[in-house]
Amino acid sequence: MIDMNLQGQRISFGGQLQNYQAAVQQLVSILGDEDSAASHLARCIFTVGMGSNDYLNNYFMPAVYPTSQQYTPEQFADALAGQYAQQLRTLYSFGARKVALMGVGQVGCSPNELAQRSPDGATCAAEINAAIDIFNRRLVALVDQFNALPGAHFTYINAYGVFEDILRAPGSHGLTVTNRGCCGVGRNNGQVTCLPFQTPCANRNEYLFWDAFHPTEAANILVGRRAYSAALPSDVHPVDLRTLAQL
Repeated sequence: MIDMNLQGQRISFGGQLQNYQAAVQQLVSILGDEDSAASHLARCIFTVGMGSNDYLNNYFMPAVYPTSQQYTPEQFADALAGQYAQQLRTLYSFGARKVALMGVGQVGCSPNELAQRSPDGATCAAEINAAIDIFNRRLVALVDQFNALPGAHFTYINAYGVFEDILRAPGSHGLTVTNRGCCGVGRNNGQVTCLPFQTPCANRNEYLFWDAFHPTEAANILVGRRAYSAALPSDVHPVDLRTLAQL
């Protein structure tokens, strides 16, 4: 989300918005006029998931970035939410009306953070999850703020809560391994992410994490199902994706 150099190569949200604006102009040309493009875009569902890299690859990398010395977790969440609001306003201005904001999951439970911070290799990094929780609460407020705009239907997907539910009872969700990557190197298979030509685990559908950072397909399916059709009232705010599609 932050428009600054981060570890690794990725396109910032600002860069993605520039690409989106160019795509909207192409859509106007294809459909013939702006009204037709606006009508089409108003029926689309936009999913936006931002924030995890701002914490894992910025705020909690004090040897590389000074943000954790410059901001308290509350201040950093406010700064991120403020920039996010401006970026979402751009998305709205270019026709997005149905928008699902994906909350940041419990990244303090990722194999990489467990490898670095967990004494027993299983206890999640509470400091990271607490900071993520603060940011997610800002996202709920953003949803309420944007839903006051004409025609806007924003919703929040509580990936953090779904992950918490999975970690509480992984077996009931078909998972057996929650603290190791299916593919990786070192402690928790999380010190180095999956390498080229490395053989992954044979039972990836039983793992919560694919590598040092990213959930498996099985985990994403669990989150996706509850995003589409909420199993608990806390899974979404205010509506799930199935309801959003009907609005």
